Amino acid sequence: MLIRTQKLCAKNTLRPLAGERMYCALRRPGVLRHRLLAIVHPPSPNSLRPINTTEQSGRNDNGKQTDWNLHRKVGITMALTGVLGLLVYKHSLKNDGTRLPDAGWIMPAVSAKTHPIPKLSQRKDFNFIADAVEVSAPAVVYLEIRDRQHVDFFTREPMTVSNGSGFIIESNGLILTNAHVVVSKPHTMLTVKLTDGRTFPGYVEHVDPVSDLATVRVQCDNLPTLKLGNSADLRTGEWVVALGSPLALNNTVTAGVVSTTQRPSQELGLRGKDINYIQTDAAITFGNSGGPLVNLDGEAIGINSMKVTSGISFAIPIDHAKEFLRKINESGSERRSGSNIPTYRRYIGITMLTLTPEILSELQQRNHKFPPIVRAGVLVWKVIQGSPAFSGGLQPGDIITHINGKEIKSSSDVYELLLEKDKKLSMTIYRGQQQTTVHIFPENTNA
Repeated sequence: MLIRTQKLCAKNTLRPLAGERMYCALRRPGVLRHRLLAIVHPPSPNSLRPINTTEQSGRNDNGKQTDWNLHRKVGITMALTGVLGLLVYKHSLKNDGTRLPDAGWIMPAVSAKTHPIPKLSQRKDFNFIADAVEVSAPAVVYLEIRDRQHVDFFTREPMTVSNGSGFIIESNGLILTNAHVVVSKPHTMLTVKLTDGRTFPGYVEHVDPVSDLATVRVQCDNLPTLKLGNSADLRTGEWVVALGSPLALNNTVTAGVVSTTQRPSQELGLRGKDINYIQTDAAITFGNSGGPLVNLDGEAIGINSMKVTSGISFAIPIDHAKEFLRKINESGSERRSGSNIPTYRRYIGITMLTLTPEILSELQQRNHKFPPIVRAGVLVWKVIQGSPAFSGGLQPGDIITHINGKEIKSSSDVYELLLEKDKKLSMTIYRGQQQTTVHIFPENTNA
């Protein structure tokens, strides 16, 4: 009985000791963390090994601690990689202009608000033509030529036969212009109108038909003047501005570029002239004749002379005008000097231009209405109002090919016919592509 009781007691005693050992083993940090990692990361079947004994577990605690540190480092590295990837993605979206939701919980953002600079007007920077006009326009004048022998039916005033432009070069009233503007018909009077509206009678002081230049004087002081530049250093492609008074409109402005700086008068068929004209695509109309051709500095580098067609105009270089003015100063009181030029006794009242092969080629390229059959002739580019040519029906733009049955190849042929005694000139002309004939009766004059 005693023996049995002792065995039962021994069994009861061993059970509590086994429970305490298990409880103590679970309380060890290494074993507990290993159990938790085993729950989170279940081992693969190949990694299952027999359970170590109590003695073996003590030797493996250090290895298990190393595995835990390794897992923790890998987790932290992956987390940092994700955060950096998100930041890079956010930065790329901002560069693309895509709006991204607020992510300030990841990394604080610093921003500075800037005020946009107000956009300044570009008119002052790029209106270079207006700047040139502002400097040169006050010196431009309007010239009107009236015929004393013909009066207007309604106003009873002398009839206007022509108009043109000029510009003041001396403050005491000296004006430079074209000779063909002021010497267009006998028995005429000249009126000068300034930009401020004042009008004065003009007096022609000097005329040079060779250079087609003239000076006009008005009795007035303290006038605005235009500075004379240099045409020698003018370049092809340079911007120029033509000023004048076409159709009696004061200070009309056209702009263009220089097509060539050396267009000899021989190529234009101009008789008795030795000038290298400036060719430009700035429109030079009848009223612009005599007005200044200025550069972007507001300096006169030419005197507007003639327009052949749209895009082809010519100006006299200002260096020729300087030479003309120098000769005037040397001659003193000599007036209206036109020596070595024959005085024609008959007058028809036109300004013409010889159609050279070069000009014909340019006209055919620019004007589709130009008659293809024309191979030579003269182009009428100005008709004096009230002149025999005006009364006979000639118009600007007409092409004269024959006079009294004789073929016309240059303006010299027309001048030679005016020396003859024929009272009537029968002219074969092309107006557009239509051929017609007009009859003109020249006037006798001693001018």
